[in-house]
Amino acid sequence: MRYDFDRVIDRRGTDAVKWQTAENELPMWIADMDFDAAPEIKEALRTRVERGVFGYSDLTDEWYGAVTGWWRRRYGFAVDRSWLMFCTGVVPAISSIVRKLTTPAEKVVLTTPVYNIFYNSVLNNGRVVSESRLRYAGGRYTVDFDDLERRLADPQASLMILCNPHNPVGRLWTAEELGRIGELAARYGVTVVSDEIHCDITAPGTRYVPFASVSDVCRDNSVTCVAPTKSFNLAGLQTAAVFCADPRLRHKVWRGLNTDEVAEPNSFAAAAAVAAYTRGEAWLDEMRAYVFENERLIRERLARTAPELCAVPSEATYLMWIDCAGLAGVDEPARFIRETSGLYLAEGSHYGAGGAGFVRLNAACPRRFCEDALDRLGESLRQYRAGRKAR
Repeated sequence: MRYDFDRVIDRRGTDAVKWQTAENELPMWIADMDFDAAPEIKEALRTRVERGVFGYSDLTDEWYGAVTGWWRRRYGFAVDRSWLMFCTGVVPAISSIVRKLTTPAEKVVLTTPVYNIFYNSVLNNGRVVSESRLRYAGGRYTVDFDDLERRLADPQASLMILCNPHNPVGRLWTAEELGRIGELAARYGVTVVSDEIHCDITAPGTRYVPFASVSDVCRDNSVTCVAPTKSFNLAGLQTAAVFCADPRLRHKVWRGLNTDEVAEPNSFAAAAAVAAYTRGEAWLDEMRAYVFENERLIRERLARTAPELCAVPSEATYLMWIDCAGLAGVDEPARFIRETSGLYLAEGSHYGAGGAGFVRLNAACPRRFCEDALDRLGESLRQYRAGRKAR
């Protein structure tokens, strides 16, 4: 391998949100990686620093070419340059779109359990969340299309936020599933906002399908939010893109982003994105292989030694969704695990309907962290079993 993903970087005391924990705790909750960034990206940033002047920045042809080239080369999807808009992040984009395309008290449809910040984008803007709960059976999540249609048909519903790939359950939605969602949304006049920030982090042998690529209906009734930030661990650089094919819809989104002042790049945002999309592919592919090996090791050890826990098979993201149904009587498994072993995971109930009784684990870290996490889970289970016996 060209890159060293086993290297441990001490992030304590570096203002990293993830690592603001007690010394004896291992944080594997928030979705950022513990890997050194791709050297190609660091080189591009050093070059930018050496200019020495950090005034207002504008987007260049290089940025447009890097984004469109990535989707064409890697996914066979032609994103026209005219569709593209810059944004400081996917979440700011989604919140801006919610404000621009809906009015207070209107409903925004979510398929849950889903990324918890979606709720903030809806509720903090005075809109109403309409949760269409995913079906969970045999360790796999699927869309409940009858329930989804009922919610989209509600006259108060005007927007749907889709997560593709889906965080936290790890589903890569198929072209057929995405097509059905697109047809239903268009039938009832609901615009789809597709968050595709995790699209590059896919398991071996799987395929990400951009929502807008499925059909003309999906393309013309949607806004897609993408970024190199999850794929290359660049969240702190605040760089993302939004693309929308329909010119009238795109104008509304563009006006919203500019009104909210989230449409201008900082001095490093474009340079980092260009480097990632034009020079970071080898790093990304090695990182994906490393992370999914981490996931495999965790899944296999849990199956052997922890019958109370079941890691849901994942097709995408570096986030593992773990079913804790075997921990009878434990209402908040992430809190219990943290208190008994110091392993800090995300509580499943934070992700809405259907999330209670699950935890989310971030496997994008050096392997020794995964081994430590498994040992800590073993300690939590030892205490759980001892407590059950004492009763």
